[in-house]
Amino acid sequence: MSRAESRRLVIVGAGPIGLEAALYARRLGFDVTVYERGSIAHYWRAWGHVRLFTPFGMNSTPLGRAELAPHDLPEDHELLTGHEHVERYLAPLANSASLKDCIRTETAVLMITRAGLLKSDLPADPKRAERRFRLLLRQGSSERIDEADIVLDCTGTYANHRWLGDGGIPALGELTAQQHIAYWLDDILGPKRSHYAGKSIVLVGSGYSAATSACLLSTLAESHPDMWVVWLARGAKHQPLSRIPNDPLRERDRLAARANHLAARGDGNLEFHAGVTIEGVEFNQQAFRIATRIAGRERIWEADRLIANIGYLPDLTLTRELQVHQCYATEGPMALSASLLKQPGGDCLALSPGGPSTIKTTEPNFFVLGAKSYGRNSQFLLRAGFEQIRTVFALLTGKPDLDLYKR
Repeated sequence: MSRAESRRLVIVGAGPIGLEAALYARRLGFDVTVYERGSIAHYWRAWGHVRLFTPFGMNSTPLGRAELAPHDLPEDHELLTGHEHVERYLAPLANSASLKDCIRTETAVLMITRAGLLKSDLPADPKRAERRFRLLLRQGSSERIDEADIVLDCTGTYANHRWLGDGGIPALGELTAQQHIAYWLDDILGPKRSHYAGKSIVLVGSGYSAATSACLLSTLAESHPDMWVVWLARGAKHQPLSRIPNDPLRERDRLAARANHLAARGDGNLEFHAGVTIEGVEFNQQAFRIATRIAGRERIWEADRLIANIGYLPDLTLTRELQVHQCYATEGPMALSASLLKQPGGDCLALSPGGPSTIKTTEPNFFVLGAKSYGRNSQFLLRAGFEQIRTVFALLTGKPDLDLYKR
């Protein structure tokens, strides 16, 4: 038995990075299990109506494409929606000969620890690696423990929304009203059309998710002129998105240009306000009452619907009993976060995912990959995650030049 085959590897999350990591591991002979709390690419399906900024060639790997041959795969230049990427690539990959027997869906990993150790035991001691990981699992109403020698956390951030209130805490009343607030990207022109058509809506946020919702709501208002959208942003800029000169991602630039036009001109039954602080949210079973402060003045908004596209956070409860050093600013693993913070911001294409020194965590054989590794930094690209996978397995095998992505 090879050294790889003798070490059990568990991957948490069956999204694009979890699946690619599992495929890479299987090719190297690791004993792999993937746990997914929902279905394959569960959160990608949740925003699947949205078109990706990056083309298929950047969102797939030579290893994955070879596994699916002779499937009819998209061309490298194609811009797919989330649903299309799942159905044409991720779902077939999960059902492939290499992966179909190692994925456990509808199985949530609740917490990860070391056998016989608490977080405070053996601080920064390599002897922690001698104890196996213990994973608390829940499937339906039953719970059990699994063990592993290596764990890859690929759970992403989309499940954990931020809060509306000043300083990032819930606004007054938000906790009570949260089940009625849309924190995620609703399919406004699809199944959720009747939920928004003809309604008054407050949209909060200033990133690409909020811009997507603003554009979809504007399109819906073309056939429902009685709709009105109030778009509120925390920042002081009068245009919600900063456009990147000569942006190579044309879909990203198209969205930014249209959203900024809507905000500036008030077209599409929409008005935009910058420099807004949300102070309170009240829901009375029929409508929202949203208390805000703009330039020091109080203002109340009444609305039928409230959309809070304000970003997402990593779930740190999984690793509460592990010695993972998180960045105080982003909540990503410290080494990678420090590297990202030193790089110029503005364009995700310019960021480097770093090398072996940034992918290691302070807990031996525990790695955070994918969007969660960037913490609160929303500039993660799948191609950065693929490079993380290559780096992790170069470390685990002790072969710095190992690269299964080379054609």
